[in-house]
Amino acid sequence: MNILYCGDKGIQEGVLVSILSLLFNGKKHNSDSPIYNIYIATIQYEGVKPFTKRAAEFLDSLVKKYNPKSFVRLVDATDVFVRNLPKKNMGSYFTPCSMLRLYADEMPELEKCDRILYLDYDVVCRGDISEFYNTELDGIEAAGVLDIYGKNFYHYNGIFNFDYMNSGVMLFNMVECRKTKCLKRAAAKCAERWMMLADQAALNKVIKKRKLMPRKYNEQGERPRKDTVLHHFSNNFKFWPYFRVQKVKPFEVEKIHEILKITEYDEILDEYLKLKNNL
Repeated sequence: MNILYCGDKGIQEGVLVSILSLLFNGKKHNSDSPIYNIYIATIQYEGVKPFTKRAAEFLDSLVKKYNPKSFVRLVDATDVFVRNLPKKNMGSYFTPCSMLRLYADEMPELEKCDRILYLDYDVVCRGDISEFYNTELDGIEAAGVLDIYGKNFYHYNGIFNFDYMNSGVMLFNMVECRKTKCLKRAAAKCAERWMMLADQAALNKVIKKRKLMPRKYNEQGERPRKDTVLHHFSNNFKFWPYFRVQKVKPFEVEKIHEILKITEYDEILDEYLKLKNNL
């Protein structure tokens, strides 16, 4: 399975938790641990502290303990990023690295990948992802799950159609993406005009051939459901006793316990606490 993360040094602990969850659940659901080809795209650009080589090398050694054929590879996307600067969105709430997924079709390291599962650094695996990863994508550019909030406000195929996808978990059919140049068009939109949630908005605007998947493959609520496969710790709106944005990430162990009251990830988090100083 080809997995892609994108970010700077700030996502390292989240990526460790996310990869541990893939490894733990891959082993749980398969007699042989799956082969994971994990790519981490980062940049060396003004003001950005890149994902470190040390962290990538440690993660590579970690996945190889589960399957020697697996790897973690650090991808320096600086050149392609500079050639296609998202000029109108460089000062957004998110770091420039959040837009690196838009350049996946131009990264030499990914040119042989027919499909890539992109995961945000705050996605935790709690089930078998193979069915999702191997879903039929003939003629489809990307598969994803409706955005828990955005689906109510943004519509691209009629006002009564829910079709606005969350970009934190997206399965890209790279063969089709290269053919339609949808990622190039998304990157161009980020260069030309400011957008809220720029990369997500751009992807939703340009991807015409999409496949909507069940909520269990990108649960964005604060707690997982019984059938949840991928739990995305995205920001949640809370209205009581006052309106606020609740932000809890998987590596924030105390918040996971005290605010969310979630203990089912403790095996993963215990391992994370033992290993995080190796990053």
